[in-house]
Order: sequence, then C-alpha cells, then structure tokens
Amino acid sequence: MFKKWGLVAIVSLVFVGLFGCTGMPDNVEPVKGFELPRYLGKWYEIARFDHSFEEGLSEVTATYSMRSDGGVKVINRGFSKEEKTWDEAEGKAYFVESETTGHLKVSFFGPFYASYVIMELDKEGYQYALITGPDKDYLWILARTPSISDDVRMGLLEKATAAGYDVSKLIWVEHDQTGS
Repeated sequence: MFKKWGLVAIVSLVFVGLFGCTGMPDNVEPVKGFELPRYLGKWYEIARFDHSFEEGLSEVTATYSMRSDGGVKVINRGFSKEEKTWDEAEGKAYFVESETTGHLKVSFFGPFYASYVIMELDKEGYQYALITGPDKDYLWILARTPSISDDVRMGLLEKATAAGYDVSKLIWVEHDQTGS
C-alpha cells in the first residue's frame, strides 16, 4: 500500500465516508454514455491537485480491471524519488448510478467510499479523462500515455475552470518511464 496513503488518507476517508462522500461538486456532471470495458486498463496521471496521499510521487498510474463481484479493481502506483521506492495501493470501485454514467464510488480502506466522477472523457478513443472527487479539492487529468497534446490539455483546463476549479493548483506529474 502507498506509504504516503497511510494514516492521513485513512482519517480523511473516514471523515469523508461519514459525511456522504458519493456526491458531486457544484457545476459538475458525470459523462453519460460511459463504457466501462473501454475505460479498463492503465492510465497515466498527467496532473493532480496536491494531497498528502500522493505527496512527492512521480510516474503515478492507475490501472483498472474487473473484480469477480462486478466491481472495478483499482491499482494506484507511484514512485517516490526521495525514498527511491515504488508504492502501491489497491482499491475497489462501484457505480453510484447506472453503468453508463461516469460516477463511481471508490474505496481504499474498508467500508468508506469517496466519489470518482468522470467529468470529461474522450468518448471516441478513451485516451484522456478529467476526474473529480466529492468536492472541488480533488482533480486529476488522466491519459493512456505519459503526456497529452497542448490542445487536449487546454480543453481539459477550460472544462475544469468553467466548472469552478482553480487549475493553477495542478501539479504536473513527471513520467520518465523507468518502470511505471
């Protein structure tokens, strides 16, 4: 499990879990027409808002696969340059609404779930996505490759800004492809 995803993440998720964490931020709508089989596989974290559970990590990836109970297995992996180690966390996710709506709940710790809302998605090729959590303190840009074009980047930043996110807070994740 991610060392960085230790006690702080547990406490945060417990707090969020106790206070209705599967909601959505204002001005955010999950994508419709979502196709889970096309979303499965490996995604690179291109950018994120800073959180203690990912602090100092580069080469962060998320890999999604099916669970035997119909849910989604989530493996988050990242490299700590400071510690020179790979850290990994395994979670599970389930749809909140229908399976064609990009709104899931994800848990890395027991019965506590937080929203995973896909607010923008390349529906043609499933090559990039803009993700938020239960509130505007969470934002991720994911892609199937370690980098995205300037046009895609600008489009995602515009979408996030229009929804009320302060995109100046994004951390752009380094990927040097040494084992991720």
